[in-house]
Amino acid sequence: MPDETTTPDHSGAPAPGESRRGHARVRGVRLRLSRRALLLALAGGGAVAGTTAFARGTGRAAGTAPAAPPAAPAPPGSRVDNLLARLTLDEKVSLLHGAPDPASLGQAGHVPGVPRLGIPPLRLADGPAGIRVRRTATALPAPVMLAAAFDPGLARAYGRVLGREGRALGQDVLLAPMVNLIRTPYAGRNFETFSEDPLLSADLVAELVRGVQAEGLVATVKHFALNNQERDRDSVDVRADDQTAHETELRGFEAAVAAGAGAVMAAYNKVGGIHAAENADLLTAVLRERWGFDGWVMSDWDAVHTTAGALTAGLDMEMPGGARYGAPLREAVRDGRIPEAAVDRAVRRVLSVRDRLGLLDEAPAPRPERDAASGARLALRVATAGATLLRNERAALPLTGAAARSLAVIGPTAAVPFVSGGGSAHVVPDAAASPLDTLRTRAGAGVTHATGEDLFGRRLPPLAPALDLDGVGVAAGAAWSRTATLTTAEADEWTFLVHYSGTRPTVTLDGTDLFPVRQGVAEYFAGGLLAAAPDGLAVRRTTLRLAAGDHTLAVTAHGGADGQLFRLRAVSGADRAADLAEAVRHARAAEAVVLFAYEDATEGQDRTSLALPGHQEALIEAVTAVNPRTTVVLNTSSAVTMGWLDRTAAVLQMYYPGQEGAAATTAVLFGDADPGGRLTQTFPATEDRHPTAGDPRRYPGRDGIEEYSEGVHTGHRWYEKEGVAPLFPFGHGLSYTTFAYEDLTAGPARGDAGGVDVTFTVRNTGPRAGVDVAQVYLGPSPDLTARGIDQPRSLLAGYRRLELAAGERRRVTVHLTSRTLSSWSGAAAGFVLGTGRRRLRVGRSAADPGLVAAVEVRSS
Repeated sequence: MPDETTTPDHSGAPAPGESRRGHARVRGVRLRLSRRALLLALAGGGAVAGTTAFARGTGRAAGTAPAAPPAAPAPPGSRVDNLLARLTLDEKVSLLHGAPDPASLGQAGHVPGVPRLGIPPLRLADGPAGIRVRRTATALPAPVMLAAAFDPGLARAYGRVLGREGRALGQDVLLAPMVNLIRTPYAGRNFETFSEDPLLSADLVAELVRGVQAEGLVATVKHFALNNQERDRDSVDVRADDQTAHETELRGFEAAVAAGAGAVMAAYNKVGGIHAAENADLLTAVLRERWGFDGWVMSDWDAVHTTAGALTAGLDMEMPGGARYGAPLREAVRDGRIPEAAVDRAVRRVLSVRDRLGLLDEAPAPRPERDAASGARLALRVATAGATLLRNERAALPLTGAAARSLAVIGPTAAVPFVSGGGSAHVVPDAAASPLDTLRTRAGAGVTHATGEDLFGRRLPPLAPALDLDGVGVAAGAAWSRTATLTTAEADEWTFLVHYSGTRPTVTLDGTDLFPVRQGVAEYFAGGLLAAAPDGLAVRRTTLRLAAGDHTLAVTAHGGADGQLFRLRAVSGADRAADLAEAVRHARAAEAVVLFAYEDATEGQDRTSLALPGHQEALIEAVTAVNPRTTVVLNTSSAVTMGWLDRTAAVLQMYYPGQEGAAATTAVLFGDADPGGRLTQTFPATEDRHPTAGDPRRYPGRDGIEEYSEGVHTGHRWYEKEGVAPLFPFGHGLSYTTFAYEDLTAGPARGDAGGVDVTFTVRNTGPRAGVDVAQVYLGPSPDLTARGIDQPRSLLAGYRRLELAAGERRRVTVHLTSRTLSSWSGAAAGFVLGTGRRRLRVGRSAADPGLVAAVEVRSS
């Protein structure tokens, strides 16, 4: 191996030779059924020139915006010019909105083509972690697990798998990646995005975009912008000042634009009182004028509220239908209320991207065959690289000796693999082994299993009259209805579950509907684990307390066009007590325990607690009480609180690990692989000690308005500013070996005026090979402080993932770009370099004291 390695430029700028949201308020994002360039250079210490209404916070709506600049003209006589000249108005309008697909592949959206001119249709598929169509696909680990690897190169490989599979499965546009920051641990889609940190998110999204589009699939970065929660996502009005927006949430979008993203998806929420899909400050002033975006902007699904307003603001395509961009747009042009040139501009943007990626070629490149084996290999690689060991007392892991031969495996997600989160990110793979199966294969007959908590219910107790509801078939076109009495011997907590293959049966208990139709996406998105039984039937559940006595149960089901199968099941408090007792018996009899715990997040709803759901905490406490050699494996979307932490031997964070999650988990537990992940989000110690706790204006908003009043102090920056100790800091993660840092130096970077190169040595001081993620943190600029510009006390300025053999030492250089060393100035309406003497720290997390040095930052 070479003696010195240099990190890539962490600015989010494209690699050589590649194409590529002060005191003012950011104005003008909403969400329902979501389906989904220029980096301005810093010249020395000067500011980036130019300002926008978005930056000034005027909340410029489309109707008051000046005409948006035309898309960059295509060369004379180009294919796009020729097509535009030949398209009729009706045809142009048809290219700007979705419509039903007569040959649907089960994807999220479809835009018809124009056969007479050889313009093919577009198919758009969800795909943060795999292509979501009617067929099976490679289920990759959730993006939050990819991010835990701190490896932009791996993100590009991840993107290439998505791109190839999307093309192979008949798709043209990927409704991903999502780059909204993890701002609150409650957000239901944290697993779909990367990080709480702007730099890390920007690096990863840029490489993922490059990977997707290298395969000929259009990448759609979403949700633009300031869309960091699911609660009230259709209506919440987000307020952030310009510095906060540009330094935090917008940085990832800017990096995606610089990487050449073909499409941007406007979010549902409002920003400064204006919906994102019709916000000229967002879609024109920032996205096109400041960043030079030359692709097209589509709406999130059903997120368009006006026709002329949205089109003038810079929204090019309405999805999934044409309520605003269909007949209303066509009529507005014919009546003279909207110039046809505005339609031409939007069509040009769409066609230009399609042309760039070969989607208008007369003889398009043949679609590749799906390479499931290659996808599975990458899924395993990512799940292993992102596995994050949070705790490991007395070297409980890796499992060796007696612990590897006598192992109690506990928890429902040990036997039912937790592959994907819920909502539009959910993917059904070709196959996914359970952790229980892979552990038995690895450890042999010494592995036992106890469920611990029943997720899918068991047969109902005897009913009167006798009635078996554990597998009722209803013929096509038929209706089925029964009434019976359920008798309970004592007051107890019951969970009722209905499993069904068609229209959900109506079930009432004492006249109350147990499974009512939910509002909005909650009816469709109920989780990635809990929403379906192991055999694929849809599942809904409800928990309530029943008094002792007789209860009237009534069930009505319809066969529909195809007939259906349904089951009605339940879990009582007595059942839970029996499951817990069984888990304790297994734990007491084994040398060691691996306990799988879960949290099932989904699009459309935020979490209501950071604690593990259900009765899992009681399960952990009971098991650790009889066997302290317990490792808890977490399949969760985001941070969880751990009042039980000190009772465990080890905690392994595996997020939603995709189809190869069981193999990766087993490899890490037994030491076949070093846990390579590090936290990309801070885990708070308690519910009331994190950046959005205790202030409803920050989350979930008050009177419909949400304020990003934490400013630039997002994520780990807030913990340092406030002096709050987290449960686990950003960047934390343990290895099975140890590392030492030595000989830190820093100085001006070559070829980047104002940039800094940080060089140090990393030694593997342990007995085995392992993974380290060296992190460089930067203190504030005294010169910017003197100018009244707020800065984080410490920000992530660079990082390097290293794999070192036992005893190996490596000299590493991490480049800190001038952009990373800069802050947004309201007075200059742009970024200014933070000059002066600045503190550097190199360590293994945001809280690691590490090595410290100072560097003088100069403009040249």
